[in-house]
Amino acid sequence: MTSNGNHHDRGSPEQRVGVYICHCGTNIAGMVDVERVTHYAQQLDNVVVARHYAYMCSDPGQALIQDDIAAHDLDRVVVASCSPLMHETTFRAACSEAGLNPYLFQMTNIREHVAWVASDSARATEQAKDLVAAAVRRVRLHDPLELRRTGVKQAALVVGGGIAGIEAALRLADAGKHVYLVERQAGIGGHMAQLYKTFPTLDCAA
Repeated sequence: MTSNGNHHDRGSPEQRVGVYICHCGTNIAGMVDVERVTHYAQQLDNVVVARHYAYMCSDPGQALIQDDIAAHDLDRVVVASCSPLMHETTFRAACSEAGLNPYLFQMTNIREHVAWVASDSARATEQAKDLVAAAVRRVRLHDPLELRRTGVKQAALVVGGGIAGIEAALRLADAGKHVYLVERQAGIGGHMAQLYKTFPTLDCAA
């Protein structure tokens, strides 16, 4: 991934950030005051729109982001919701479909990291505000990236010619890969090759 060079300077005051807080049903909203977090986000530098919605990952939630990208000329997007493992690709795709480089998106986890592990709503709300503020600061440093493809040589290097290394090399070779097996000693086999016989067959170890 590389920068395409067509972007605002880092931390530029011209940047326009949209922030979206997810209720996740009651998973987040049951512990975090999402309205307070949204109001807080509206006061952050470069944030031109901040909203909260029941399920940001839903089609209407994604459409809300896409509409705002067009209506408010957003060049950065932050979503505070669940784990990026679940929906980062979802939101990146939504941004891309709206014409925004998908790498000018930042996700922060206020479900697993805040709501699900908190016992005090007020403290959870403050923690969520901190994570949102950090995400806004971070997204302002993002560069627009582009995917590119490059060839991969179908070869593997296995370091160590002991039993584990030999087995790994054989399995890779069986999969059709060219294998380089490196061993610092004069022969392979490791400690196994030093044994006289092996139990229970009493076969020669070598």
